[in-house]
Amino acid sequence: MAKIKLTKNELKKQKDSLKMYQRYLPTLMLKKQQLQGEIRITELRIKELRAEKDLLDESFKTWVAVFGEREIFTEDILKVTRLDTAQGNIAGVAIPVFEGAEFAVAPYDLIRKPLWLDAAVEKMKQVILLDLEAQILEEQRRRLDRELRITTQRVNLFEKIKIPETRGHIKKIQVYLGDQQTSAVVRGKIAKSGLVKAAQ
Repeated sequence: MAKIKLTKNELKKQKDSLKMYQRYLPTLMLKKQQLQGEIRITELRIKELRAEKDLLDESFKTWVAVFGEREIFTEDILKVTRLDTAQGNIAGVAIPVFEGAEFAVAPYDLIRKPLWLDAAVEKMKQVILLDLEAQILEEQRRRLDRELRITTQRVNLFEKIKIPETRGHIKKIQVYLGDQQTSAVVRGKIAKSGLVKAAQ
């Protein structure tokens, strides 16, 4: 316990601190619950995206042979030119929100390239969009996890340290002031009885 002054002013200060801790603790606990709920929702969405990507990967198994054709589907044929995100806010935490992406498809000769190339480009766009959204959701979860850790530490600080410590300070000051008051009354009675004896 920190050293405290045993005065009425200190008692008032400690009582005010206790009220403040008790007022903020429910808000922090609510924030903690909200963050936990949002993290669960984010994790579920990440699982959904992975399952969707797995389904696309399964459908790609039929395309694997054609992707292997030389110089048909090259890395430079499809590029992400812009990632669209917005800023969101969950329980006071700024998070990125995925809104989409724009792609650039390198021009290719429609006569010399096979017909399946257009369909393959569209499928690759879907896969890339799922990956990009999953990356943004992972960043959301990281930020929410960090805020949850900080909020949990604050809840524990208030609940397990500050509130009990402040209550202990209040009790200690009240006991001391009570003893001082009793002592003053006893001294007053002794002085009064001494005066009464002296007057007789």
